[in-house]
Amino acid sequence: MARVVGTAPGAIPSPNIWKYPEIYEKENRAVDPEGLIEAEMRRIRPWDGANVLDIGCGTGFHLPRFAVDAARVVGVEPHPRLAALARARTAGDDRVRVRDGGAQELPAPDASVDVAHARWAYFFGPGCEPGLAELARVMRRGGAAFVIDNDATRSTFGGWFRRFLPAYDPVAVERFWARHGFTRTQLTIRWSFTERADFEAVLGIEFTPELAAAIAAEHPGLEVDYAVNLWWRRY
Repeated sequence: MARVVGTAPGAIPSPNIWKYPEIYEKENRAVDPEGLIEAEMRRIRPWDGANVLDIGCGTGFHLPRFAVDAARVVGVEPHPRLAALARARTAGDDRVRVRDGGAQELPAPDASVDVAHARWAYFFGPGCEPGLAELARVMRRGGAAFVIDNDATRSTFGGWFRRFLPAYDPVAVERFWARHGFTRTQLTIRWSFTERADFEAVLGIEFTPELAAAIAAEHPGLEVDYAVNLWWRRY
């Protein structure tokens, strides 16, 4: 995908939300209905009264949820259209700000963040070192950073992911995060759709057309077990 005019320098184009934010919204609503990711994050480092930074916030889906308990929430998004949607979503909430920018140059002061969150955005293992250096700069002592990504070693979705990216090396990714001081918590969440059309539309933005069609033919239901890795580090 060519660089979108106005995006932050160095931004890595997303193959799904950048082109299909309306369909990605359906995916966000379907992911983790029990809130297992949030519950585990809160167990590790609650954000009550904290300053929260959501890196690659997209359309701002998670910003209002953080703002319920946080003192201040900043969403950072390199794509101008998505940043505008995030601002519209959070308009009127003085605790939330959306800033244009990328993970490699976070628009945040030194030692100003208590909780950082990146969900399926930028931090995919080797190659994200500039963003990790920025995290080290902006995190406050006692804070924690969370990165959510796919666990390709298990679950129905993990099997689909391996078919989509057969060269993906989960062992190398695990070693990368361990070298950088992160701990892994493995979680099994789920996709839960109410409409078959929504499920198939989301398959269409996550996988190639051929693989999406094959998965749709193989999987008749609206529920999918989905393994994720919650990588986290205290500062």
